[in-house]
Order: sequence, then structure tokens, then C-alpha cells
Amino acid sequence: MQQVIGFILEIEKLKGVTRKVKPLGLDRYENSAEHSWQLALMAWSLQPYAPQPVAMDRVLRMLLVHDIGEIDTGDTMVFVQGGWAERKQDELQAVRRIFGLLPAELAEEMLAFWQEFEEGTTPEARYANAIDRAMPALLNLNNGGQSWKENGISYERVAGRIRGQIEDGCPALWQYLEPKLAAAKDAGFFGA
Repeated sequence: MQQVIGFILEIEKLKGVTRKVKPLGLDRYENSAEHSWQLALMAWSLQPYAPQPVAMDRVLRMLLVHDIGEIDTGDTMVFVQGGWAERKQDELQAVRRIFGLLPAELAEEMLAFWQEFEEGTTPEARYANAIDRAMPALLNLNNGGQSWKENGISYERVAGRIRGQIEDGCPALWQYLEPKLAAAKDAGFFGA
């Protein structure tokens, strides 16, 4: 039990990892822990829109662990260009350290879910990745493009970065987002 408690106390640090977008109605940036929680609820709620049946328990586990490495590496905004291979290598090293606090069998299980999410090859991983890509866009669409403007992110960068994964993992979600992004472009929600 002490190993699990040590892990739980270590992942408390995820609450201190700030992201670049603000929660709706708040004047602070969201943290990675609340982001993961929100994604889990979003994925569960949108399950009827998955393009094929997905094992929701697997999706939720992936979403709960997908950002654990940010405890050591910090958050990287989804719209950043370049350097992804290096960042992902650093995250892998971080999750191995953090999951290594757990008993070996549980550590291996969590690492496997993290890797499945990163590889994005299973229906569950593709769906989970679609949800992860959509949430920052949804927040920006509902807060006047706050992080897009603050960070000089263009419409083309946003659409180019999220379209493929959302279309692949949850086409109905992309069909929902695409016209909203176009309207946001016309409304001046983007930077650069």
C-alpha cells in the first residue's frame, strides 16, 4: 500500500502543472490534472459518437494517465510545432520514473495504457486522442480564443494540428468543430 500512496502523492504534482488555456469564467490557467478529469468525462459522455464501439474503461484509463509525464516535463501546448520526438522521449522517461513508484505489475499496466495512447493505433487510443485534441479548441471557442490570441496561434495551425486526430478518432466531433472553428476565424479568435 505504501507504494501506491507514494504514487498518489507524487501525482498530486500534476495539479501544479499549468496549461495555456483558462477554464471558462476563471482568470487562471487550467492545470493538467483537471484537464485529464474533464477529458475522461467528455470521452464517456460522447461515447455514442465514437465511430465504432470502444471499451470505455480502456479509454478512461488512457486519459487518466496520458499527461502524467508532465509532472517532470511540464505541459507542451498542443499547437507547438517541432521538437515532438524529443518531448515524447522526455515524457517516456518521466512516466517510467513515476509509474516506477508503483508495484511492478501495476506500473507495467499504467505504462502500457500510456504507450497505447501515445501510439494511437487502437480504436480506444484514437478516440482518446480525438477527445484530447478537441478540448483545448472547445475552451478557446468559448472564451474568445484566449490562448490562441495570447500565443499567436493561427487558424491554420489549429486546424492542421487537430483535424487528423479528431477526424480519425471521432469524425462526428470534427463535423461539430469544423464550422465552429471557421466562424471563430471570421470572429477574430486567432492570433498571427
